[in-house]
Amino acid sequence: MNTDRVLVVDDDREIVKAIMLLLENEGIASAAAYDGAGALEVLEGGESVSLIVLDIMMPGMDGLSATLKIRRDRNIPILLLSAKSEYSDKVLGLSMGADDYVSKPFHPQELMARVKSLLRRYNDLGGRGSSDAGGVLTTGGLSYDVDARQLSVDGVPVRLTATETKLVELLMRHPGRVFPAEEIYERVWDEAAYGVENTVMVHIRRIREKIEANPKNPKYLKVVWGIGYKIEKL
Repeated sequence: MNTDRVLVVDDDREIVKAIMLLLENEGIASAAAYDGAGALEVLEGGESVSLIVLDIMMPGMDGLSATLKIRRDRNIPILLLSAKSEYSDKVLGLSMGADDYVSKPFHPQELMARVKSLLRRYNDLGGRGSSDAGGVLTTGGLSYDVDARQLSVDGVPVRLTATETKLVELLMRHPGRVFPAEEIYERVWDEAAYGVENTVMVHIRRIREKIEANPKNPKYLKVVWGIGYKIEKL
């Protein structure tokens, strides 16, 4: 039985209805809100939510402002809907804590593929999925408890989103190995990679800000220019 619930947030009520119908056809429950403030009210009301589909451009509290507020104390996956095609808007959303984005007008199959991918990641993080192997992965002062899905730096727990957690686990399982952005995207986002460098780069930057004493001179999470990213083997 599918226990997921998706919160759909858009000021265009027809778009909300269309997305909720797509979810219903896939057996996924949903709830609706029509601006950022309404989304926060749903979350604060205690309703169980596994994913938020959130439009960027809305009157009142927009999607980016809502993302910032949600990320203060929740790691629920956020999928942004953007009517703008500029990369800067999408990168800004990712840097504020969103997990992924879809451009409007979107293809229903693409939207549902991204929804399902994010739900899988969230459910894996919550323990409903299974991992290849348990135990604790370590390199230097960095440790990742596979069973608990918890990263720590020098014994201090680090709060990660579901996407960040899956990315960290991938790199921690292979310390010293350089992963191209395309391979990271395919293995973490679970879909084919095309023009994904900015998406991966923003997530790497967010993780660095959480684990590095000096993100501009990282000790653990490094870029190998022209090739990809790695967790240093220490």
